[in-house]
Amino acid sequence: MHSAVLLIEFGSIILALGLLGRAAARFRISPIPLYLLAGLAFGEGGLLPLGASEEFVATGAEIGVILLLLMLGLEYSASDLVSNLKAHYPSGLVDFALNALPGAAAALLLGWGPVAAVVLAGVTWISSSGVIAKVLGDLGRVGNRETPVILSVLVLEDLAMAVYLPIVTALVAGAGLAAGSVTLAVALGAAGLVLFVAVRYGRVVSRFVSSDDPEKLLLVVLGLTILVAGVAQQLQVSAAVGAFLVGIALSGEAAEGAHTLLSPLRDLFAAVFFVFFGLHTDPASIPPVLLPALVLAVVTAATKIATGYWASWRAGISVKGRWRAGGALVARGEFSIVIAGLAVTAGIEPSLGPLATAYVLLLVVLGPLTARYTEPLATWWSRRGATRRAPLDEAARATEDTAAEDGARTGTTVGD
Repeated sequence: MHSAVLLIEFGSIILALGLLGRAAARFRISPIPLYLLAGLAFGEGGLLPLGASEEFVATGAEIGVILLLLMLGLEYSASDLVSNLKAHYPSGLVDFALNALPGAAAALLLGWGPVAAVVLAGVTWISSSGVIAKVLGDLGRVGNRETPVILSVLVLEDLAMAVYLPIVTALVAGAGLAAGSVTLAVALGAAGLVLFVAVRYGRVVSRFVSSDDPEKLLLVVLGLTILVAGVAQQLQVSAAVGAFLVGIALSGEAAEGAHTLLSPLRDLFAAVFFVFFGLHTDPASIPPVLLPALVLAVVTAATKIATGYWASWRAGISVKGRWRAGGALVARGEFSIVIAGLAVTAGIEPSLGPLATAYVLLLVVLGPLTARYTEPLATWWSRRGATRRAPLDEAARATEDTAAEDGARTGTTVGD
């Protein structure tokens, strides 16, 4: 009887996610806010709380995080990461300063303490690679000159995750300074080792994993990823970091084949992850934090636009391209929820989960709008300013002409 209820509940969740995904595609918006709302509806204090399938959904959510980070790692080769780090690290530093610090300051002002400040800094810092990639494709901007700048900022954020996640994991677990330092050292050592292997022996690793049979390729890559993620977690390093490093290590045909095969699985389990996060958030807890979430969303939307503008200016992109880059970086999504999920699971601050949910809901809806309209609005505003200045300039020129005529009659010149 229990298994029948589990199948009914889980099947209902998947069916609901599929219908929500269709609705999101029809209106050309990200499905993430709809998935979060579905989790709120099925979770604590929701319309139809789940019981039998909650543990199964929790396991699926963990797999979803692993697949999200694996697929992200598959997007980049180790050499790409190294070259991007060398060329664009100043943009990464500006990104951190403008977007992480507001989150940390908000947590401290709300009286949540230093651990919550570190967590909320990550929530406001990291843009959503998935949402941004989809928006760029939908708007036909993949080939634009500013797109490599956008991707470089995202890559630097992803690299920073390999350092940031172990720190957060140690902090939320209540580890002391010594234990946290060991965790960070292990994480950095593992990341450095994987990058070294990927750069020097990436072809060998990819040849070992690669197979002409899609079934064998899927099983080997998925098994290797989950195994490495489990070992990483056993070493007190985030499982997500382990999955990300596996993705970086694969390249060439193996990476392309794995990306094609794993994309549907990632979409399925990532959707389950967003639902799981919503399940653990009581809808009644969101209204009290809605105003702080709104203020934080407005502030960090502006700082992300400034980040993209500055990074594009540094790369020599035109003014219109700078505004497009800034608007594209606004969306937050999967990583913000992953980071907040670590704190929610550890019970760091009860209001942190609701605040992160409201914050992501706001920016995942606002992000595609800023990507589309920031540049036209900036252009309109600059033209409006030019139109306002034009009568003043004409009046100034008329005054100069009159003065010149008077000077000609009296034998003097303007400025004498």
